[in-house]
Amino acid sequence: MDSRAYGQRKDVYQYDSPWPIYALDWCKTRDSAFRLAVGSFIEDNNNKLQIISRTDLVHGQQQPQHPDFVAVAETDSYYPLTKVLWEPSQMGARSTDLLATTGDILRLWELVDNPHYGKTSNSINGRNTPAYFTQQLIKKAELMKQSDFCAPLTSFDWNEADPSLIVTSSIDTTCTVWNVETNQAKTQLIAHDSDVYDVGFMHGSADIFASVGADGSVRLFDLRSLEHSTILYESPALATPRQSSDMQHPTSCPLLRLQFNRINANLLATFRMDSPSVQILDIRHPSAPIVELVNSHQSSVNCMNWCPAKPNQIATGGDDTQVLIWDIQDPDRSSSPYQPASKHNQPPLRSVRDPILAYAADQGINSLSWSKSIPQWVAVGFGKTVQALHI
Repeated sequence: MDSRAYGQRKDVYQYDSPWPIYALDWCKTRDSAFRLAVGSFIEDNNNKLQIISRTDLVHGQQQPQHPDFVAVAETDSYYPLTKVLWEPSQMGARSTDLLATTGDILRLWELVDNPHYGKTSNSINGRNTPAYFTQQLIKKAELMKQSDFCAPLTSFDWNEADPSLIVTSSIDTTCTVWNVETNQAKTQLIAHDSDVYDVGFMHGSADIFASVGADGSVRLFDLRSLEHSTILYESPALATPRQSSDMQHPTSCPLLRLQFNRINANLLATFRMDSPSVQILDIRHPSAPIVELVNSHQSSVNCMNWCPAKPNQIATGGDDTQVLIWDIQDPDRSSSPYQPASKHNQPPLRSVRDPILAYAADQGINSLSWSKSIPQWVAVGFGKTVQALHI
């Protein structure tokens, strides 16, 4: 979709939040694509989930004194949100939007028009916006285990092939697959030997997902045969073994994030804790990366997102304030020509050293989201700021 359909007037749109931002996701419906969900990261019990939209698209015009974005809905969250996702877009679009968040538990939200909009209120949102938000977030469901204690959830993913399924990861070593139509757990499994940091469904599959965690492994699961799992990759051992009962066996470096390619289901990306590089894996060739993105981030990578329109492009964000766009198949920027993997050959590891685009923000990048509906836009979160970047 051409960005001119959204009246693009500049290449960077900025939202200044009253609180630090961590969770971030683009709306996936085409008719309201320039909306984002943002979650706060405040170390107390006064966190927020907010929906923001471009001001000129909400009010029909952009006044010079008005901010680029306006908050259209807001709700409270006791704990910081570790992730937020809009429901995957479907053919028979519903009249309202659904979102999911993780923190202490998994919650589902419905975004509806606010019947009180235009009336007076005691809203603290005093930045040239109406007294009431134009929309409101209604808590639709709270999904949790039937126990006295629920371990915090680190991340989750919403299945695009079957939007009734969400998989969550937890610090209690487990992953849980939920049916969000019945609000019941479909299955729970012990995924790793320690904390699970991230989880993601394979593109196009309703059954296969992978996870990463503090044990330094990428593990692949299939809901049709959960008695088995595949270890796709194990990160190198830490240079200095962490304190453990067995110092003769150095601990693998934790893996913090993973995401399957949004077009090529064989590829997934991950990165290690405190590392400036990103590893690209091919699930047909476990044990070693086929591509490594190196030498451009000057400090730790914090986030990444595959391009939804081009299978060879991926964005990364780091503590060095940089947002980098990479082409994993560009022969001019890598150590060797790109060789697509097949079932019969393990391609040599290729090091991609130069991104095709780079952007420097004012602070370290904490979150990154590449829009599926308008793929020429990438949103980044740093400090109390969200920026939508035209690429």
